[in-house]
Formats: sequence, C-alpha cells, structure tokens
Amino acid sequence: MQSIISFAVSSNPRYSNAETYLLDRVLIFIVGNKRVGTLESITVSCSNLKGRIEAPPSKSICHRAIISSGLSGGISTIENVMMSDDIIATLNGMETFGSKIKLEENKLTIRGCGKVRAAKGRIDCKSSASTLRFLIPIALLTGDRIIFDGTRSLEARPLSPYYSIFDSLNIHCSPRGNFPMTLQGRLASGEYKIQGNISSQFITGLMFALPLLDNDSKIVITGDLESKSYVDLTIDTLKKFGIVIENRDYSKFYIYGGQIYRPCDFTVEGDYSQAAFWLALGVLGREVECLNLNRNSLQGDRVIVDIIKGMGGNISVQGNKVRAVKSNLKGITLDASNCPDIIPAVSALAAFADGETRILNAGRLRLKESDRLKTITCELNKLGACVRENDDGLIIEGRSKLNGGLVDSHDDHRIAMMLAVASAGCVSPVTIINSGCVKKSYPGFFEDLKKLGGTVYGRSLGKLD
Repeated sequence: MQSIISFAVSSNPRYSNAETYLLDRVLIFIVGNKRVGTLESITVSCSNLKGRIEAPPSKSICHRAIISSGLSGGISTIENVMMSDDIIATLNGMETFGSKIKLEENKLTIRGCGKVRAAKGRIDCKSSASTLRFLIPIALLTGDRIIFDGTRSLEARPLSPYYSIFDSLNIHCSPRGNFPMTLQGRLASGEYKIQGNISSQFITGLMFALPLLDNDSKIVITGDLESKSYVDLTIDTLKKFGIVIENRDYSKFYIYGGQIYRPCDFTVEGDYSQAAFWLALGVLGREVECLNLNRNSLQGDRVIVDIIKGMGGNISVQGNKVRAVKSNLKGITLDASNCPDIIPAVSALAAFADGETRILNAGRLRLKESDRLKTITCELNKLGACVRENDDGLIIEGRSKLNGGLVDSHDDHRIAMMLAVASAGCVSPVTIINSGCVKKSYPGFFEDLKKLGGTVYGRSLGKLD
C-alpha cells in the first residue's frame, strides 16, 4: 500500500491528504467520507504473444485528410478512420467552420465548407495539440472571434511560434497559455519565420490556411527542421486535394495564393508509430505480424523496421505486412530528431537489449503529452530497468528481465502503450494507472492486445474530478 500512497502524493498533489485504496485495480481517493476521484487502471501480462494484427490508421494522415476535405467545396470520402479522441476533436473543429460530416463504420463522408466561417465560434481541442495547432490559422481566415478550449495538459504544449505571428499582425489572443483562449484577427499573406525544432505542426497549420489567401506567402525555417516527414505528409495530402506547396530543401516553402481545395476520395494508410508497439511485442514475445503498412510510406516512423533490424531483431517486410519474431537484441545509438513518436516503443526494447542504448537529439520529447524523457525514465525504472535521462536524450542499460509492478501512464497514451510492451519481459504483471489515456490515439489498444494472447484485466469507477 505504501507504493500506492507515494504515487498519489508524487503524481497528484491535490490528493496528498487523501486516503488511497486500490480496489479492483482502480486507484481511489477518499477525503473524509467522500470519494473525490479515481484513476482507471489496467493490469497486463504480454509474454509469448503470437498472431496477426491490423495496424490502426495513421492519426497524422487522418487529421490532414479531414481538414483538407473540410476546406474543399464538394463531397469527399475518407476510408479507414479510427475515431480516437484526437480525431473527434478535429472533426468537431471542422464542423465549427461549416463542414458537414457523416460517419458510417470506419468511413467519413465530408461536405466541405468551401469558405471558412465561424458558425459556432468555439472549438474544444480536448488534449489534441494537432487539432489546436492545425486549426488556429484556419480560424484566422474568418476574422471572427473564436474561442479555443482544451484540457489542462494541452495548456502545457507550446504555442510560441503563433504568438509571434499574433504580435506581428495585431491579432488578439487572451489569455496566452490557458484555456479558454479567445482569438480575434485575420491572417495575412506574407513571409512567416518558424523555428524548426519546436514542432512541425505550426508549419502544417500555416500550410492549410495560406493557400486560401489572395496573395502568395513564404514559410522560412530558422535553424534545422526536425520531423521533416510530417511536413512531407502535409504536402503530399494537400497535393491530393489540389493544393500545391513548393519545398525548397526544407528551409523555405513557397505557397501560392488563390488556391482552391478540391474534394477527393481518400484512404488512410496504417500507422507506423502505433505499429511500432506491435512489432516490439513480436520481438519480445513470440511472433507478431502487422498488416496494413505501406512499405513506401512517407511516414518517418517507418524507420522502426530499420531500428529493430539494427538492434538484431528478426523482422521482415512482405508487401503490406511486417513480421517480427522473438529475438536477442543489442543496444544501439539512435538519433531521435526525425522519429520522436516511436521512442517510447524503442525504449521498451532497449530495456531488454544486451548492452547500452543511447537515444540522442530527443529534447522535443519533453514537450509532448508528458515530459517523455522523464516519464520513460521514471516508469521503466519502477519496473526494474536501468534508464538515465540527460538534457536531450536517454541512456538505457539492458536487462534480461524486469520485475513488473505498479506504474503510471502520466495520462500519456504512448507511455501507457510502452508500459504494456515492457510487461512482455517482466516476471510479474504490470498494473498501469490511468490506462484509459490510450483513447487519445488508439481506443482499441488493449482489446487488440488480448487478441494476440495478452492477459488484460481492469475496470474504471470514473474520472478524477
């Protein structure tokens, strides 16, 4: 019980004076005679997994296709859609601008708004930084007063590149760094300087909106652009909807004004960043074959196949299938600057690899749903791993086995999935506090884990108040 109380004090200071109970794998806080909150948990054990799994659709591509469809002047269809919390936030945002959206199973039919309008004037981005950063420039096409809302965790995601733009164009934004945030003003064509090492999402947001202005614009990258592949995904998706962006060696992007989004029938390909967790489970378990993966994808996270090969993993590609088989792994040195989202999965692998793994140029992981350098270190070490963090990376000394036990997702979907993967090499089950955060990107993750033979149990008594 002491470890549970320590968790409550360290991770939830507002409940530090509460009695704490673990009931049916749900952490419960009691003050006096009143239950003041709960945290959903789930217990997993994933050794010896075997089977086939469909890679979920790429959330990054789906955001881009929804927005492009919503800005067109006709009807588009988007096939292979997973209704995660982030995608729902973007759909609701596009409806605010006047798009009409119909969902049938995993297919969306979207009647684009043609001309953006602030029909409702309020957009709840939930915890989706993509939704917030992509839709802000679009909102500024209207000149109307629009309110952006979101979770407390979203408030911690930086918006500084946009604040600089607001100041230069006299756009009202208040408050800065907190929700609800009110915007009023109008985006103008021109030259925009964006730092390349914060997030490519600011570049994508401008690329959605600037083609709709009358005159030409230019985005100039200051410093080195990280996550180039996400910009590639944006340019490729926009091209399918009739929008042309000229890429000058990732240092300048030229955007012609007066362009028109054209409707398109679009199919979302499988997500390599999510498939990374299944491939890791294949290497640590018995054998997992992941389907629906485009071997020629522009997704930067496709590099997970090469990373696992570099660690000595038995992994092969045939058509749209990637097969990972139980392997003895070795430590590597990895530059994370262009593949930050797969670092949690790689860290789980490194925890069991022979020797030392060094993850470099990963400072942007501190700006995700959690400070991932800190949370990866903290939670894997709770399981018995040997992980050290530095300013912009991790040093992981592999172990043959980890212990298992009680860990915390920090309300970060990729940390929750990483901890489930780590359970494959633990001698005891792993209980993940706040496991429901996987709804952000992959609501069916734990159900899919069971399909491969994983043991999963747990339930929720509600959410923290």
